[in-house]
Amino acid sequence: MAKNSAPAKDPFRCTECGWTSTKWVGRCGECQAWGSVEELAAPKKLSLIAGTVTTAATPIGDVSLERAKARTSGVSELDRVLGGGLVPGAAILLAGEPGVGKSTLLLSVAAESARQKITALYISGEESASQVRLRAERLNAIDPNLWLAAETELGAVIAHIDQVQPQLLIIDSIQTIASAAVEGAPGGVTQVREIAGALIRIAKDRNITVVLVGHVTKDGSIAGPRLLEHLVDVVLNFEGERHSRLRLIRAMKNRFGASDEVGCFDMTENGIESLTDPTGLFTTRHSEPVPGTCVTVALEGRRPLLAEIQSLVGLPVAEGRDFGNSRRVTSGLDNPRTSMTLAVLELRANIRLSGRDVYVATVGGMKMNEPSADLAVALSVASAAKGLALPSDLVAIGEVGLAGEIRKVTGAQQRIAEAARLGFKRAMVPVGSEIKVAGIEIMEVARLEQAIARVKIG
Repeated sequence: MAKNSAPAKDPFRCTECGWTSTKWVGRCGECQAWGSVEELAAPKKLSLIAGTVTTAATPIGDVSLERAKARTSGVSELDRVLGGGLVPGAAILLAGEPGVGKSTLLLSVAAESARQKITALYISGEESASQVRLRAERLNAIDPNLWLAAETELGAVIAHIDQVQPQLLIIDSIQTIASAAVEGAPGGVTQVREIAGALIRIAKDRNITVVLVGHVTKDGSIAGPRLLEHLVDVVLNFEGERHSRLRLIRAMKNRFGASDEVGCFDMTENGIESLTDPTGLFTTRHSEPVPGTCVTVALEGRRPLLAEIQSLVGLPVAEGRDFGNSRRVTSGLDNPRTSMTLAVLELRANIRLSGRDVYVATVGGMKMNEPSADLAVALSVASAAKGLALPSDLVAIGEVGLAGEIRKVTGAQQRIAEAARLGFKRAMVPVGSEIKVAGIEIMEVARLEQAIARVKIG
């Protein structure tokens, strides 16, 4: 007779990634999240008894659209990313690096909404009310319909919501709000999950648009449980560098619009302003053609942006006097991809770069990682190496392959149409792009050496 085996103990499971363990540990062994391992309760038998219906089922054609109608936030670029504006009852998560301008942007949004007779409540958990008021004075964000409170406890936040009855609620930030009824320290996984869940339920029940500010980790991902991104309706990433005026908002998730849209902002001393046409930040108008410059068209989401690529190539080292490796420095471009393009340029197009320092950068702090900039990078470096300027009315788009071929890129028609709108007269594109844009000459090229010969810098 077989021995009875001891009952298996319920395993411990990570609420973030599902990793299981036979004992409790403070840190998940799979995703390395702290405080996310919990003991699974014994499975309960599901009840098959019908429960109480909260809202009766309705034919989809009879469902009212009024409650889901977006209203403008007063900030055009934010409306562009959101798909029209702020939807009542929507939960929006805005994340970004410290100091990038999240609080400045949302205070402007709250003030613009207040001017449209929309009651806005701004809850600050990181600054005092006086500190926020100082910023509001600088931004001209004072309005009777904008309410301000500094709280870090969930119960106090709910009390403010009951008192003010806002239509727009901004929590800055979700990691600073805590509740004594929830285990864990403020900002911990359990606290963030429960606090966000409670605020989102209030927003849905009372038809309030809630915007949650989220911190990011060292690798740029949103801090807290991954479940937070699933709970909200919209996830926005606010990015930019401290030394650059440019700020971008990217929609990572959007239940009310496109998830590949990008909004552009200009950070000034007086606050943050929408940039409906940001091309001027990424290009430089030279009085005369300068060697080593080439303009391309990038796609940020679905928006075409002209960007200028500048190159500088050092003088050739005298024969027999090469004392070290040449430098390859990039700024705003993908370094491995740029190095690959330089290798193709030397081997396939006979542009000598060995022993010469090469510096390649974008203008205005723009970051470009898409392959469509390869051709512009190659032409810019070739122009700098030969000391011959490219035509000032030329734009170039195309991916450069290792065999020296020029490959087609997505959205070519849209890119060239934007270049034509801004006054460019010639466009170099891959063969077979089938572009038809009035007022601009299309120069199709199949190989890199052909492209260099067409602009007469080979």
